[in-house]
Amino acid sequence: MRCPFCGNEDTQVKDSRPTEDNSAIRRRRLCTGCGGRFTTFERVQLRDLTVIKRSGRRVPFDRDKLARSVELAMRKRPVEPERVERMISGIVRQLESMGESDIPSELIGQLIMEALQSLDPVAYVRFASVYKNFREAKDFEEFIGTLGEGLKRKVE
Repeated sequence: MRCPFCGNEDTQVKDSRPTEDNSAIRRRRLCTGCGGRFTTFERVQLRDLTVIKRSGRRVPFDRDKLARSVELAMRKRPVEPERVERMISGIVRQLESMGESDIPSELIGQLIMEALQSLDPVAYVRFASVYKNFREAKDFEEFIGTLGEGLKRKVE
């Protein structure tokens, strides 16, 4: 593993342990060159996934990109990071277990929307505003109006 500080390829694993949800191995590493310490995560990857964008372009699936977009929606929300990580791992497991290597980007967005809706309503609206490309305040009003209707139906 290359040191992120000095680029040295000789690093030592000092500690390994599973994450809380047992979806990854967390490793603390020490660079023998500069003495820097850093953490890496090792995850199981069932298959290589390819995302098919709306334009038809194909790109490799990037778990970190998914995590960044979710974390952006979750910024400054009172949700434990472990719950967010479990949600992200669950989405990735769903995608990997579908049996398809080519995944439409719309499906990924829909899975994120469903997971955020149950996790945090504000993050759900934030993500939806980008995913559905809201252009003006009226778009928010209409979207939040449909949320209210859905809640009314659940209560009835």
